[in-house]
Amino acid sequence: MKPGIPLAGVIGSPIAHSLSPKLHGHWLRKNALSGHYIPMDVAPDDLGEVLKLLPRIGFVGANVTIPHKEAALGFANFVTDRAALIGAANTLIFHDDGRIHADNTDGYGFMANLHQNAPDWQADAGPAAVLGAGGAARAIVTSLLEAGAPEIRVANRTRARAEALRSEFGPRIVVQDWVRAGEMLAGAATVVNTTSLGMIGKPELKISLTALDPAAVVNDLVYAPLETPLLKAAGERGCTVVDGLGMLLHQAAPGFERWFGLRPEVDAALRDAVLAG
Repeated sequence: MKPGIPLAGVIGSPIAHSLSPKLHGHWLRKNALSGHYIPMDVAPDDLGEVLKLLPRIGFVGANVTIPHKEAALGFANFVTDRAALIGAANTLIFHDDGRIHADNTDGYGFMANLHQNAPDWQADAGPAAVLGAGGAARAIVTSLLEAGAPEIRVANRTRARAEALRSEFGPRIVVQDWVRAGEMLAGAATVVNTTSLGMIGKPELKISLTALDPAAVVNDLVYAPLETPLLKAAGERGCTVVDGLGMLLHQAAPGFERWFGLRPEVDAALRDAVLAG
């Protein structure tokens, strides 16, 4: 670790809405660690220049979020296998000589969230249904395949993106048309919404839940609102529901450990701190 006070932060555009400064700030205070974590609004054209500068002024690493997750890979000197497979990075580690190490912890965060909040969940219990085929979906699909999901049904508003997932990840991926997405819920043991639909300020997620099995575990990556219409409706059917905040909290832990030298706890106190006004 560099001498002096270690600095880290989150890079995105826009970035003012990010909860990451709250959660990292909580961990720093709780563990009485020296360090700071700040939000940085960086335009796409400036990303390369900023990433070169940050290690020189005391930064030990950074999170990257929309719209920089894919582009960040191009500026890294080392890319982990999982970041390469997903095609995006969310966690950067800066070395003393300026080299950048890129990783993706979204899949880890997704799995840790499910295991913490749906402890009886098993990926191999049955097919999974995934709504969306963007960067977040790629992390979720990768994790579900590694965990043993026998089949992953994917529906995306642009079918070609879902087809691309099947081409890349193989025959366990089954593509469904977006207008018939409700049909792929039949028999699904795991349902995951990776789209922004249902988020505050975004259009509603319009999908029929008629075929949804009450024994299914339903996870929405959206965490604003914390209880999305999808989770509310699934809960009313008897499903185990898992909100998206836990994934945000868990995906942050590996980066914090690399930057500040301590593995932090994801607990109720952290959730309270992040949700506090």
